[in-house]
Parts: sequence; structure tokens; C-alpha cells
Amino acid sequence: MASSKKKNSRKRADGTKRDRDAPLRKHLVELLQGGEAHIGISDALTDFPPDKRATAAQGFEHTAWQLLEHVRIAQWDILEFSRNPKHVSPDFPDGYWPKISAAPDDAAWKKSVHAVQNDLRAMIELVSDPRVDLYATFPWGDGQTLLREALLLADHNAYHVGQMVDLRRALGIWKK
Repeated sequence: MASSKKKNSRKRADGTKRDRDAPLRKHLVELLQGGEAHIGISDALTDFPPDKRATAAQGFEHTAWQLLEHVRIAQWDILEFSRNPKHVSPDFPDGYWPKISAAPDDAAWKKSVHAVQNDLRAMIELVSDPRVDLYATFPWGDGQTLLREALLLADHNAYHVGQMVDLRRALGIWKK
């Protein structure tokens, strides 16, 4: 990841450094967290009734468990690709969707939610680091940059958060 750790600062008149991309980093963090134009992933998952997690509402292709696991897998893949040159992505599309419609148990649901939150925090830390060049292409990719991956992750999560909200509404469990 040497090429993505290029200096991204300028010295001020007083000799201190400033990150010229600080405003962009701030906006990326806000976008990743949600809550600007849409709710965040944690809000969509909070208090999802255990007895509804495996229910696919009429007209909906996926259950809450399937959506949660898909977000977890895809987000993990984007994060790992962004920081690990040896990362191997799952097969597309089958490797990005769970085979079962229900979490094995409540512990599995909580573990998946926790992993989504942890990986999202890790991506936020990565884009927040002024030592990391948002525009440097990854030597192990084919033109991808951290900026592109952060935007991809935010866009992907927002899409599926919308699906989760719609699913909650269709199941009669949306309280916001």
C-alpha cells in the first residue's frame, strides 16, 4: 500500500501541516455514516424483530438476514480490497449473498451487525487518515482508488439500507 500512503499535506506559513483534502474526507465520512440524505445502516437494523428477520415480504426478493449478510460481505470485500493487496474477492454474484434466508440464531445476527459496524468504522478510519492519498491508484487493482472504493461502499450501503427500510415498512415494523 506504499503508493496510497503518499504525503497529502502542505505546510502552512507557521510550519504546521494541513491536509488539503480534509473537507473531502469529512464529506466522505458523513456519506459513509449515513444520516445526511438517508438513514444509516445501524438505524435500519436497530430493533429488527427476531421473528421477522427471515421473512420476505410480498414483492421483496430478500429477507432482512439476506440483506444484512450481503451488506456485510460486500462491505468487507471493498474494505479489504482497499487495504490488502493479497485480498481475494468472493465469486460474483453467488459469493456475496447468503445461501439461507434466516440467521442461524440471534448471536449470528448480532455478530453480522457488529461486523458491519466494525468494517464501516475501519473504512472511515482509512479515508480519514491524511497520510493516505485518496487519489492514488492501487497497484493491485486496475485503476481503483480509495476515493472510488469509499464512494462505492457508501452507494452500495445506501441502496441496501433503502431496501431494508422498505422491507421494514412492508412488514409493518417501521417506527421512524
